[in-house]
Amino acid sequence: MRNEEMDEPLSDSRESGSAERYSSRFCKVLDYIDDHLDGDLSVERLSEVASFSKFHFHRQFTGWFGVGVYRYVQLRRMRRASYQLAFRGDQVIDVALANGYETPESFARAFRKEIGQSPSGFREQPQWDPWHAIYQPLRESRIRMMKNTYRIDDVRMVDFKETRVAALEHRGDPRTIGDSVRRFIDWRKQQRLPPSLSATFNILHDNPADVDPQDFRLDICAATTGAIEENAAGIVEKRIPAGRCAVLRVTGPEEMLEQAARFLYLQWLPQSGEELRDFPLFVQRVRFFPDVPEREAMLDLFLPIE
Repeated sequence: MRNEEMDEPLSDSRESGSAERYSSRFCKVLDYIDDHLDGDLSVERLSEVASFSKFHFHRQFTGWFGVGVYRYVQLRRMRRASYQLAFRGDQVIDVALANGYETPESFARAFRKEIGQSPSGFREQPQWDPWHAIYQPLRESRIRMMKNTYRIDDVRMVDFKETRVAALEHRGDPRTIGDSVRRFIDWRKQQRLPPSLSATFNILHDNPADVDPQDFRLDICAATTGAIEENAAGIVEKRIPAGRCAVLRVTGPEEMLEQAARFLYLQWLPQSGEELRDFPLFVQRVRFFPDVPEREAMLDLFLPIE
């Protein structure tokens, strides 16, 4: 006799397994794109990476991500290029070659078409509102592909030592964080406090999804032992207090951060039996995009515990 009660779960299991395999193949493609932005990212090459027929891959890709392969590649290249221009001040020719363009002229044409500014103009004064509008669909497609892979064992407990920091207090629309980051980087260079010598922290006062844009708060910080003199950049002295913290390492794009925070609050904390301390979440940034591919960016997320 056929066990009808088992049919549906078994079918669901097969469907789920197939979907997981497809998702894994497309995640492999996204990783390959991020690792080869200066190389061959044609439909033919990417279909080989995914082990799909090149005659169908472009339609499959569009169906999964809501954007075509060529458009996605262009957006990824321009995203890294815009970071290199705005936050590293790289020369246009170097950025062009690093992102797969043969000449600065071809890069400049493509950049202006996608971003609406010339590369040199964006380097001097980025227009963030249209930039965010361009990249919102890309961000949404990435979030859809992300799965919670954290486990309770991934969280470690540390006794964090009090850390004196130079802090820039960003207050207002999260879409303008780029301007605050640029101002902080300029001050940091003047003070000769590169990330290699001075740990980089963010104090996460608010989740952008939970507050009005004008009320959003984020501190951009660098560890320092020197005095913070009055300055035009608005950098002030703060301290990250000593205390126990639960720490979760986050590797990948910035969108992974909120997923990691939810894991700490909703899964780890109830099972741990611990109580929260009266200080916000904070992160220490370990590896930075665009210095490494975005999927290799790394930070440690600290949850203060009593």
